[in-house]
Amino acid sequence: MGSRRVFIDPHRNQMPTHTIDIQTAPGVHPKISNSLIRRVAKKTFNLERLNQPTEVGVLLTTDEEIRDLNQRYRGIDRPTDVLSFSLEEENEMFAAPPDGVRWLGEVVVSYPQAIRQAAEYGHSEDREVAFLIAHGLLHLLGYDHESPEDEAEMLRRQEEILQSLGLPRA
Repeated sequence: MGSRRVFIDPHRNQMPTHTIDIQTAPGVHPKISNSLIRRVAKKTFNLERLNQPTEVGVLLTTDEEIRDLNQRYRGIDRPTDVLSFSLEEENEMFAAPPDGVRWLGEVVVSYPQAIRQAAEYGHSEDREVAFLIAHGLLHLLGYDHESPEDEAEMLRRQEEILQSLGLPRA
């Protein structure tokens, strides 16, 4: 599995250091740049006013791997486009890590599914992958789409992130 660590400069925009650990599964050759993944995360963290050092993992993987994860952790035996694995649980208090870095968890994107969805929705592959990463990050930050109101708010935030990055809907 390839691994690329991307650090966001803490001196730009006076934000704390955020680390995005980007990995790609064997056989996945994404066209999306590390820079765009970093910008999606940075914009999400800025909009959510994360004021402490934060680390998150992003994995671009295959349909087979995401199907296995979906079956194992959600009991759903089919591929999906994105999964989020939070290390923070609602109403659970964990001791702060000694280095002060908030480890959110991991966002897993099926790259082949993202490519198919981009074609289906008629927009760029970059926009679709960025949308899925933003979606996964918002889940890690506590957003959900269980009710119509929550879904509308989450979609609004995702679109705000993408619009600010110059990735509007087609």
